[in-house]
Amino acid sequence: MDVEILSRIQFALTVAFHYIYPPLSIGLGFIMVFMEGRYLWTKNKIYHDMARFWTRIFALTFGIGVATGIVMEFEFGTNWATYSRYVGDVFGSALAAEGIFAFALESGFLGILLFGWNRVSPRVHFIATLGVWLGSMFSAVWIVVANSWQQTPAGFHIVGEGMDARAEITDFWAMVFNPSSIDRLTHVWIGAFLAGAFLVMSVHAWYLLKNKHVLLSKKAFTIALIVASAASLAQLLTGHHSAEGVADNQPAKLAALEGHFDSLAAADMYIMGWVNKEDKKVTGIGIPGGLSFLLHGDFDTPVIGLDAFPEEDRPSAVNAVFQFYHLMVAIGMTMIGLTLLSLFFLIRGKLFQQRWLLWIFVWAVFLPQIANQAGWFAAEMGRQPWVVYGLLRTSDALSDAVTANQVWFSLILFTVVYTILFSLFLYLLNKKIKAGPYHHTDDDHSRIQEERIKAISQA
Repeated sequence: MDVEILSRIQFALTVAFHYIYPPLSIGLGFIMVFMEGRYLWTKNKIYHDMARFWTRIFALTFGIGVATGIVMEFEFGTNWATYSRYVGDVFGSALAAEGIFAFALESGFLGILLFGWNRVSPRVHFIATLGVWLGSMFSAVWIVVANSWQQTPAGFHIVGEGMDARAEITDFWAMVFNPSSIDRLTHVWIGAFLAGAFLVMSVHAWYLLKNKHVLLSKKAFTIALIVASAASLAQLLTGHHSAEGVADNQPAKLAALEGHFDSLAAADMYIMGWVNKEDKKVTGIGIPGGLSFLLHGDFDTPVIGLDAFPEEDRPSAVNAVFQFYHLMVAIGMTMIGLTLLSLFFLIRGKLFQQRWLLWIFVWAVFLPQIANQAGWFAAEMGRQPWVVYGLLRTSDALSDAVTANQVWFSLILFTVVYTILFSLFLYLLNKKIKAGPYHHTDDDHSRIQEERIKAISQA
């Protein structure tokens, strides 16, 4: 493989591994705010216990997320020197804003969140939790803004010529509010809420199946279910709005997402299928004219297809883009069905008697993670062959001094290190889950006994 493909694989590996953790931090942070807010409102100690438990897991995800994110910044300089020079002013301003407005807020309150339980008042600790969560939200803002600028550049002009050309910001707020940033940001935020909520539901479903921490788990599961239900429905809306934006700003990407080639024909919307790039056909199950209807309100209106673009300006891996996109959509619909079914049982007071459904939730923790990854892959591969859409090709963004052997070596090394880190994460996460929500003090043992007695009496 050549340097371009190897460098893309290496960066994809780095981003994909890193992106496991920030969505969990954002989602868990939101649920922790909800839990602590309930404690302040009700004075029920059980909400304090669940918030403290999930703070320990939040600390684990936050720490690994920070460590793995640093690697990407170095890769901009080692593998993508031309790209770094071209977008340095744009990315530099966005990353500086993240440090000033987001990371400073997170780190400023993180110590109180982790170590202030018995040192500050509950109200002050709640403010710290809120600050850390807002910091993680703001961090996502600036990362998504920088990435969205690559998709839909705005608020800039080009200085220099040829290989010395670079983008220079002329309007900071036009860069921030570029045509795709808001749609993509809301989509990312809601995906993060789903990742956090499904982790909470998975853990507490497991506790309920093992008859452990029953009262606490029922309340925590209910909180996470409400968040997941609202987020899964909202994700459907933001996804539709984002697709409309892609149709306006990146029509080649939209055509690849649905495997649409003929610009004179209406575009079908597929549930599943397989794209034959050579024959320009999709074999699968779909709704004839479905995409045309979603975009124009008419089943017969033509949609711009891949044949409207020169071969060198189309995404090369059309079938991969198609598959990742439809995997994301399928999982999104699955989460909607799963959460709405669970709400139905919850309203009827029979949710926690459905052991088969609880077992589904134990393993459903992977659903939002897979959907988040698939969505990013579809978005980034659909942008190809451009690293900055319409301005800088990926093949022109590489570092001239880097060889294929060097990238091979670093790729293997990163794979080994990330495998170790992921194994360590799973080990520590499993250890914290097995330890449970309570510290082993006399008071906590008393609470556990009281909880068990209440559970038995309610049964």
